Amino acid sequence: MKTFTEYLWFNTKNEHEYVNITSDVEKIVEKSGVKEGMVLVSAMHITAGVYVNDAESGLIQDIDKWLEKLAPANPNYLHHRTGETNGDAHLKSLLVHHEVIVPITNGDLDFGPWQQIYYAEFDGRRKKRVIVKVMGE
Repeated sequence: MKTFTEYLWFNTKNEHEYVNITSDVEKIVEKSGVKEGMVLVSAMHITAGVYVNDAESGLIQDIDKWLEKLAPANPNYLHHRTGETNGDAHLKSLLVHHEVIVPITNGDLDFGPWQQIYYAEFDGRRKKRVIVKVMGE
């Protein structure tokens, strides 16, 4: 089995952003030469996430509203006693989760219909990274 690792870097303009990274991951899989295996895509920050879903703008807005309802911006989080102000970003990351694993078949990401990989930023405007680790033959 071989492995191949690259990093994607982000410095979003907004505090919350949802970035479709499917084509970036596809390029890394192609570069790896792996034809059969899997790719791990993982946010390396505790206020961001990675998920697989539809690339439809209305759904992305619905996801953002849903996350805000479940983990609203709120000055009263206990985490803020540390001097931070991003307690809601940590909670949103837990809801989305920080990583996905996608199968690779015949050198391609083996998705179901409409599936795309997204980087979800909940505490943006600073440099962050995602690891993309390809494993297989």
